[in-house]
Amino acid sequence: MRRLLPVLAVILSVFFAGPAKAETGHDLWLRYRPIETQHRASYAVSQWVMPAASPMLAAARGELQRGLAGMLGAAPPQVQAVSADGALVVGLAASPLLAPLALPAPGREGYVIRAARLNGHAVTVIAGGDEAGVLYGVFAYLRQVQARQPVADTLSAPRNQLRLLNHWDNLDGTVERGYAGASIWNWPVLPEHVPRLIAGYARANASIGINGTVLNNVNAQAAILTPAYIEKAKAVADALRPWNIRVYLSVRWSAPIEIGGLTSADPLDPAVKRWWADKAAEIYRAIPDFGGFLVKANSEGQPGPQDYRRSHADGANMIADVLKPHGGIVMWRAFVYADDPARDRAGAAYREFVPLDGQFRDNVVLQVKNGPLDFQPREPFSPLLAAMPKTPLMLELQITKEYLGQKTHLVYLGAQFSEVLQTDTFAHGPGSTIARIVDGSLDGHRISGIAGVANIGNDADWSGSIFNQADWYAFGRLAWDPGLSPRAVAAEWAAQTFTADPAFTGPVTEMMMLSREAVVHYMTPLGLHHIMAHGHHMGPAPWDAIGPREDWKAVYYHRATKDGIGWDRKASGFTAQYKPPLAERFADVATTPEDYLLWFHRLAWDHRMPSGRTLWEQMVARYRQGVDEVAAMQAGWAKMRGFVDAERFAQVSDYLAIQHREAIWWRDACLAYFAQFSGQPFPKDYAPKYPLAVYQAMPAYASPPP
Repeated sequence: MRRLLPVLAVILSVFFAGPAKAETGHDLWLRYRPIETQHRASYAVSQWVMPAASPMLAAARGELQRGLAGMLGAAPPQVQAVSADGALVVGLAASPLLAPLALPAPGREGYVIRAARLNGHAVTVIAGGDEAGVLYGVFAYLRQVQARQPVADTLSAPRNQLRLLNHWDNLDGTVERGYAGASIWNWPVLPEHVPRLIAGYARANASIGINGTVLNNVNAQAAILTPAYIEKAKAVADALRPWNIRVYLSVRWSAPIEIGGLTSADPLDPAVKRWWADKAAEIYRAIPDFGGFLVKANSEGQPGPQDYRRSHADGANMIADVLKPHGGIVMWRAFVYADDPARDRAGAAYREFVPLDGQFRDNVVLQVKNGPLDFQPREPFSPLLAAMPKTPLMLELQITKEYLGQKTHLVYLGAQFSEVLQTDTFAHGPGSTIARIVDGSLDGHRISGIAGVANIGNDADWSGSIFNQADWYAFGRLAWDPGLSPRAVAAEWAAQTFTADPAFTGPVTEMMMLSREAVVHYMTPLGLHHIMAHGHHMGPAPWDAIGPREDWKAVYYHRATKDGIGWDRKASGFTAQYKPPLAERFADVATTPEDYLLWFHRLAWDHRMPSGRTLWEQMVARYRQGVDEVAAMQAGWAKMRGFVDAERFAQVSDYLAIQHREAIWWRDACLAYFAQFSGQPFPKDYAPKYPLAVYQAMPAYASPPP
């Protein structure tokens, strides 16, 4: 019991904190504001019954009490046995309390919400298949009430076993590709002091079904495996555990050399394997439920097994072997492109990993980015996802908006996540969606999962802006159930985060669903990609030709000349990496979707599009459409003033103004650049405001006035 006291103290500190003084966004989608008079009868609770014999059940009970108190004005009485209609009964489905109801088995982490009769009274039951299921069931019930949805009969279990956040947090407190402040882990004060922010983070993740977190950057530092940092990770793990969140660590391949005193990191060297085995045992002594390691190897300068002429399978299997006795897994990233920059970088991962299919241990999962390049506003799915049936594959999505306007642009990524998950790869014929590949059902794999690169920092609103929270929310909900409608998820988030009034949620949901297409239009229409500024990836720079590698330059990707623009990826061999009929579809200009046209094909500027316009005219139209769509978002949000508190309304308004200015920047800078090649005029009612030289001379992160 003594060991549980610090954990319970952290839980209680979250529940009994005073209300926020202002709507900064810190409450996320867990605001629990009072139910309006006209809805109170629908959500009335006369009493509630819920045993809590463990830290996880205590967390669920505390959350239920907090939610009921906030929405009903006061928590109804908690009783030992049901004695009135309208009671809420919560517990394990197989417990003596609920077993007589013969509820359907919800399974691991699953839950049932159901109207029933107990002790002769009409009740609402929340039953979990295990303690985690109880926790998730409580959040699901509170979500329905917050969104003013009917409390419906529900049977739900996660489609994916692993639903993880990947934090690109560094040990110095910075966050790579993070736009919401410093790392929430606050390593210097750990392990003695666990920041309260960590408990709030755990609670938010549990509310959307996220069950794991990788604490540190994939560009890992070996120091994360030193005893001091293992103790710090233990303190975090202890705080997250009551919320069903396991801790994982990113590791640096050369750690045996850097902190272990060895002269080699060769995975076939017995001394190296012994070092990793000892290190794993040390971690599991501190964190018995430690999840395992995430590894970025032989990618972007990171060390790896190929340094010793070993394969990715050799490296992954060595670490898998030392983790398996403890129940741990290896997530081996497939983001590699070191083979030959002279070849098409988009096909690099396929070339490296497909020959290794079937050679990995059963506790290895390959973590594959959704696209073959690098989190672009839109890119075709990675063909690797359809090409390794003998190997579990874990989808990697980016929640932080590295290439999507970063902190200030409103881009609802739920639309992108769903688009990816529902894409049919034809791996085994029609119906072979990415969702079915990563959940293991298509090929019968034991491990399944989705990882999202986190957008979380220590900013007051957690994510750098209010609407960036929606991307975190959507990731969790779609990782749990990829079949959810992204529109419904957006509406659900808006209702909880602001108000459930349909006069608000309807227009705002439409705005969110428009936003992803808008950013594609004003940044990278028609299949253009990676034309952002070098290094920081903020702002347009299709002229960029700096960097130590050809495939780090924008000109490598668009290949614009007076003869045309785009990449003939049939000639590069890339289209052949897809399964039929996609390989044939993408190889033919006539059947390639317009969204991917310049990704797969090199076309003349006067190529005639289905619209009747030339390629150049269509490009101009798409860029202008994107700017117009952002203007429409601004106008729509302006009408929402009466529904939103002044602080959050002003932040969104300000950021939309920035987005509009920068959308104009993107449109004008890109079109001014491409115009020098196209040889075609601008429409009579449009021309970039400044000459190309002005845009090229602008400093990083700067944009001209509109």
